[in-house]
Amino acid sequence: MADKDEKRLYNLEEIDYKVESDDPDVRGWPVKGSDNKTVGIVDDLLVNKDLEKVLYLDVDVDESILEGGHDPLEKPADEGTHEYVNKEGEDHLIIPIGMARVAEDEKCVQCDNIDYQTFAGAKRFKKGQPIDSEYERYLIERYDENYNWEDVDDDDLYKSRAFRISEYQE
Repeated sequence: MADKDEKRLYNLEEIDYKVESDDPDVRGWPVKGSDNKTVGIVDDLLVNKDLEKVLYLDVDVDESILEGGHDPLEKPADEGTHEYVNKEGEDHLIIPIGMARVAEDEKCVQCDNIDYQTFAGAKRFKKGQPIDSEYERYLIERYDENYNWEDVDDDDLYKSRAFRISEYQE
């Protein structure tokens, strides 16, 4: 996932940001899909410096996904569509903050609209690897197949519903 653009996302500590004292620090918390199966653990929070906002949870995926040999190519690609294959060491996923809910009582992050199988079949990345907008768009579309990309260019990506916390809450 070579980033042809300028880097847009940074790990929280990489830019010396801290979680607000009123908000729970979800790093280390399990992430569960809509079927309540554990997808992984929140490893870090990804921030856009220009917006000064956390946009993604960086999730270290559960061993069951890695050991299951889940292949993201379960659906045949359309002609001209880029196909993704997970490689050795690619064991992280990102989740837009609008698609996750903090369950403070349970000390976990819940994804009410994304099931384990969807996460398992998604293209992963290697920790520390730059994340480009093509990967961001791929995952958002995978997590929400009804997502409408019309009129959402890279400049407006972070204004889209995937990053509005109330959009996916039940």
